[in-house]
Amino acid sequence: MVINADYRHLEDFMEGLPLAFLQSGEVIYSGRNIIKTFDVDGLKLNVKSFKKPLLINQIAYSTIRQSKAKRSYLYAFMLKKRGFRTPAPVSYMELKQHNLLKYSLYISEHEEFDGMMRELQHGAIAGRENLLKQFALYTALLHEKQVLHLDYSSGNILYKKNGDSYTFYLVDLNRMKFDKPINLDTACFNFRRLWGSDEMIGFIVKEYAKARNFDEATCLKKTFEYRKKFWNAYAKEYPGAKPYVD
Repeated sequence: MVINADYRHLEDFMEGLPLAFLQSGEVIYSGRNIIKTFDVDGLKLNVKSFKKPLLINQIAYSTIRQSKAKRSYLYAFMLKKRGFRTPAPVSYMELKQHNLLKYSLYISEHEEFDGMMRELQHGAIAGRENLLKQFALYTALLHEKQVLHLDYSSGNILYKKNGDSYTFYLVDLNRMKFDKPINLDTACFNFRRLWGSDEMIGFIVKEYAKARNFDEATCLKKTFEYRKKFWNAYAKEYPGAKPYVD
């Protein structure tokens, strides 16, 4: 168990969390992983329990690889150090048996958001141009500062709105890369998972290309090639799934 020094007062709660997670808490997401919220001393926490890994990965996570919870915790600090937003990291835990990792938990402060980029799966581009442009500029800044979220999907990008200004937050941080230059091809590949119409994605890519002085036509061509390949494969795994529904 590792606790952020700013949250040492929660140590008693953290020590009992593995059992409490099984018995209580409010489920806000249940899929491959489970996320629950807990209210502790006036503070609302998000607790993410990662799925039990396969045996070969239990060995790997116990010897040569960092657990998903540990990476989420460390990457949150790295992200914030570079000036980007994510819910405050509180703690991570690794539960082992016979020195093999069975489960890991990542704990962060719970935050309320005004929306997430996944909402672009529906509706028109009209009236959303400001959101899309600010998102494109945000992504360009991420890449310029050599921050690459490897699961840059619309459900992992949330925002708060203040007037005409949007502040973006990243979640699901266990797959990231830092401090390596992000070229045009890598950037276009990074856009492939985003939800929205072709018109929306095209708008984002054009604004991104301008911000980074990339060739606009090349960016559009590569992005839509990667996007088509990704969503074709995704639809085979999840029949009927589409990045945009009119």
